[in-house]
Amino acid sequence: MAAHAERGMSAPPEVVFNTAIDPHRAAAWLPEPLRQDGSRRPEVVSVEQMRARWCSDSAPDWSAELEVEPADAGGARVRLDLAGGDVDGLAEQTLASLAREVADNLTAG
Repeated sequence: MAAHAERGMSAPPEVVFNTAIDPHRAAAWLPEPLRQDGSRRPEVVSVEQMRARWCSDSAPDWSAELEVEPADAGGARVRLDLAGGDVDGLAEQTLASLAREVADNLTAG
């Protein structure tokens, strides 16, 4: 099963992307099956296009692909494609969790 979600974030795209690929923040926003192999960096598909992919050796049916692009007023538009078990509604929850991590990242530094 696969799910797709999009949302805007009021942070610069680079901040959103760097927060997403930070292995220390992964446990706070990635779905559990994609965290089971430990905190490792995702495969960065394209730094220029701010695209990354996560896969799990222990849950091979699960994957996530994230793309971040600039939006109006210095914000970001984030797209997530999530594949795995029962992902209905999980893509939106995952992006909401990432938005919280981005907000925490902005206030921390």
